[in-house]
Amino acid sequence: MAAKRVRLAQHRKSAGYSQEKLAGILGVERSTVVRWETAETEPQPWVRPRLARALKVTPEELQALLDDVTVLQAQPSERMNYVLEHPAQADLVAVAYLHERIRQLDEQYDKTPSTALLGSAGQVHGQVRFLRQNATSPRTRKALLEVEAESATFMSQLVWDVSQRRDHVAPRAYLDAAIDAARQARDPSTEAYATLRKSYLALYGEKNPQQGAVLATAAAEVATHVSPALTGLSFLHVAEGRAMMGDLKSCEEALAKAEAQFDRMHPDDVAAEYYTLSEYNRLAGSCYLFLGLPERAEPILRMTTRSLTERKKSQAIAYANLALALIRQDKCDEAADALHRTIDTVELTRGGGGLNLAFTAGRELRQWRQEPWVHDIQDRLLALMAAI
Repeated sequence: MAAKRVRLAQHRKSAGYSQEKLAGILGVERSTVVRWETAETEPQPWVRPRLARALKVTPEELQALLDDVTVLQAQPSERMNYVLEHPAQADLVAVAYLHERIRQLDEQYDKTPSTALLGSAGQVHGQVRFLRQNATSPRTRKALLEVEAESATFMSQLVWDVSQRRDHVAPRAYLDAAIDAARQARDPSTEAYATLRKSYLALYGEKNPQQGAVLATAAAEVATHVSPALTGLSFLHVAEGRAMMGDLKSCEEALAKAEAQFDRMHPDDVAAEYYTLSEYNRLAGSCYLFLGLPERAEPILRMTTRSLTERKKSQAIAYANLALALIRQDKCDEAADALHRTIDTVELTRGGGGLNLAFTAGRELRQWRQEPWVHDIQDRLLALMAAI
């Protein structure tokens, strides 16, 4: 496993030192500085105050730099095998490797069926929990708790997808574990996201919009001091819960709160990837559908489908909602096109949300069931069901 303390090296360069010059100031060998930056060793206690002064950071900031290890090549190695056989020897490099594996799997989520990811994600999650249960170093245990919170949240997402959003018990158990791990690690952003995922179970699985809105509000409260993006995304789901309850005024108030958070976002926001203009529009369109205003939902959803080409599972949901908006306005030709596009996307991803909405839209075609174009769609839906 190739690893590096990227931020430590960046601070050295910003302070104007080569590795050799910093080593001379500190009275150590250049190879010692190299080993610090490649995460092979850590500075001895006697040298840390001098290192902090040289880098112009506090002792606490120096500790954060030493804790921040990046794996450059996430391939299994003898070192990782050794750690799994001797879990008490787990270190930050092993944690960084597991974190990178979860990140790689998460990157595949929008382009790969969840069934294809579940086995690998489950293996990594099991390794994280095993090492966390046996870790002896408080720093390593805290880092493992942070990764466990992320891996448990991801597992919840995959398990729910694979069950076609029918099993709510197992996903909720993973999310409860994620929230507990995040709290122990004092990681509010991951705690907020796991809480928000619980609101999805209530909103889309259990069809309990009141509970969903309560959970999304709780997620916003946890996220408010750490992530405008995550706070905004939480308010979007508060809005959706209010829309499901038919409360237009409260829905639009929550949408306005979400938009205000969108304006506060910055590039370093830990959840910036989750809360985009496309995501705002997708959920705003969904809200107007629930409120029985398909004519307001349609233009928003049209724009959204075009902007989600890289996020296929979200695009499938947007296409299905667009199809519903068009069906409810009796725009049959356009609805058929949107439904065919939904099915095209779901055939690639097997995404739970898009799949369920595709069948919902299919059921709303009953009044045209004698039409040949409806037969084509129903045949494709049946074939999709048989393939799952």
